[in-house]
Amino acid sequence: MKPPKDSADRVNRICSAIRRAIIERALSPGDKLPEDTLGERFGVSRTIARQALGQLASEGLVDLRRNRIAIVATPTFEEARDVFDIRVELERLVVRHLAGRLTKDQIAALRAHVDEQEKASAGPEATSIRLATDFHVVLAEMTGKPILIRYVSEVAYRSGLSLSAYGRPHSPECAVSEHRQLLKALERGDAEASIKLMSSHLASVAERASLANGDSKSRDLLAILAPYVEE
Repeated sequence: MKPPKDSADRVNRICSAIRRAIIERALSPGDKLPEDTLGERFGVSRTIARQALGQLASEGLVDLRRNRIAIVATPTFEEARDVFDIRVELERLVVRHLAGRLTKDQIAALRAHVDEQEKASAGPEATSIRLATDFHVVLAEMTGKPILIRYVSEVAYRSGLSLSAYGRPHSPECAVSEHRQLLKALERGDAEASIKLMSSHLASVAERASLANGDSKSRDLLAILAPYVEE
């Protein structure tokens, strides 16, 4: 039996907020996600919180342990590399499909997105990281292929988790420059160049995932999630 629509909406709301908090590195690998704390912050029952954690666990973003303890997943270095290898192949499919097929409105939307990235590069790192990830999700959505959209979205979030665990600081200038080059290749319909640019771009991102983050201090989950509750 499927959960009632209202319950499903609440589960999706929590999942979206936690995914974004992970991408923006507000939540780090190993952070605890108690059901009662999530319920309090989002104004839902522990049952709803548990369902959300189960969904996130199925996406590889959360580890469920004994006694109903949930934590943000900590991928091994090998798992992180596997995620990026898979992501490269998936996103090569995306640009192969989109090269020469983007509409004027889609091109305009992508240009606006990259412009927003450039403006955000001078602000908080969290916003820049989120916009850089969203660019790839938006590209996948423009294919109109539900399975590809789902897999690219999930692997993009898992990549964000890997970067949080092992990455150097985000490089907004590189992200903007590489996204602009990719967009130009897609506009002119050069599938081969688009594939090469996507591969090299993601390889550059992966190369930044090489230093362990030793920050294991205790953190206030209610405070961390506060900005995400109303999103």
